[in-house]
Amino acid sequence: MVMVCGISVYAFAEKAATSAGEKLFMANCSVCHPDGSNIVNPKKTLHKKDRDANNVKTADDIMHRMRHPGPGMTQFDENAISNKDAHEIAEYIMKTFK
Repeated sequence: MVMVCGISVYAFAEKAATSAGEKLFMANCSVCHPDGSNIVNPKKTLHKKDRDANNVKTADDIMHRMRHPGPGMTQFDENAISNKDAHEIAEYIMKTFK
């Protein structure tokens, strides 16, 4: 019984974290990155193939791009999106756009 309860708690916590990342993504990123695409620069989508081609391979790499974007992307500093929230967005991107 304890094992089932522990698994259920873990699954709920993982779902909540994903849900928070998704909500943050929808509120801050989805306008320019609908469904992981990129309306400004189609060669720099959030999909794994394009992230890899642009040397964005980890959640930290995504956070770095949020803080220090290239031309055409809005900068999201810590005043706009906290480090915790930026990390949740980055993890959501890594899990969602494969």
